[in-house]
Amino acid sequence: MIGPAVEELLLEQDTFLIPAENVANLNATHPLSHALLVLSKVKYSKIPVLDKEDVLVGLVSLSDIVEQMMDLSEVSMEKLAEKTVADVMETQVATIPEKWELEDVLHLLVDESFLSVVDEKGCFKGIITRKEILKAVNHMVHELERRNIVLPRLDPQASDPKLKVG
Repeated sequence: MIGPAVEELLLEQDTFLIPAENVANLNATHPLSHALLVLSKVKYSKIPVLDKEDVLVGLVSLSDIVEQMMDLSEVSMEKLAEKTVADVMETQVATIPEKWELEDVLHLLVDESFLSVVDEKGCFKGIITRKEILKAVNHMVHELERRNIVLPRLDPQASDPKLKVG
């Protein structure tokens, strides 16, 4: 459980959500050659993949695409024209609802650089990035003791009799 003083400081930022319209994405039917261009231009290593109704269907990474270009003897761009994003995208991805809990976001961002936010129908609403959370953590660690009195908790099980409570 996150303490109330810590949660309040972390959530002082208006929102962690980067809206869908500001997030580069691909359609599952796009050829891999197009995906390579998009990923190269936006300089992200992984981006969301949507269907025609803006439902999140997966994530595609630069390494997923590059792997398709290579074999034991050569690297070939021609191979990318033969496949679509749907052929290589990751489909088992962590998502969070629009009404997310901070604790859930923190746990999931340990293993992910961003989380896709979806509505109840799976429509993509945006992302919450580890970078945005870390900005809030930076703010919190600088403000916690400035705004609050923080006292050490005395351990009743401690071996030093001066530290025992009661």
